[in-house]
Amino acid sequence: MIKFFRHIRQNLLMENKTGKYLKYAIGEIVLVVIGILIALQINTWNESRKQAISENEFIASVKKDLIQDKAFINVIINHMEPRKEAYKALCIDLPNRYTNARPSLDSLFQKYFVSQRTFYPISGSYESAVSGNQINTFSNKALLQDIVKIYNSTYDRLIDNGQIIDGRWFFISKKYSYERRTGNFRDMNPEQLSEFLDDLYHHYVQMEWYLEMLNGAIVEIDNIISEN
Repeated sequence: MIKFFRHIRQNLLMENKTGKYLKYAIGEIVLVVIGILIALQINTWNESRKQAISENEFIASVKKDLIQDKAFINVIINHMEPRKEAYKALCIDLPNRYTNARPSLDSLFQKYFVSQRTFYPISGSYESAVSGNQINTFSNKALLQDIVKIYNSTYDRLIDNGQIIDGRWFFISKKYSYERRTGNFRDMNPEQLSEFLDDLYHHYVQMEWYLEMLNGAIVEIDNIISEN
């Protein structure tokens, strides 16, 4: 093709047709410019298409991770609900149960002192997009804002509070290791019973706050999953 255009230019010069040569040269330049613009447009379209595919894959992967996170959060919540009921029953009637219904007290103790589980998210898809700086090129800013918030704020606070409740759990589970090991309540005087309730309360109030945060995280997850 280049040889063909060169041949035309040479013929015009040899025939001393300068005016036609200039018109032809201008036309050739215009064609080249148009070709470059078309190539740039095609390249831009290809890049936009690739970016859209990458963004859709990222969103799908994050939603898949969040669905698994929600399932794990529900397991933790369901695991903690019997503990809430046991604590309330102990607060209402601990001295009477201790004196007159020790087996029921042992049962409530066992309900409260089941193993503890705290939440850690699945964050591979999100962290991959952040580390590769991909996330800054995506177009769905409203959805991205919600995703960034749950990973950088909500989940960070959940992890921090999970570590606090784990610390309090470690304290009471160690202090009352005899009861956990034997499944039976030891002999206690009224002051020791009161101290026992205080220890449980210290753990329980943190658990209540943690459960509130877990339920709030579920609301955020549902909002993200439902967005297009």
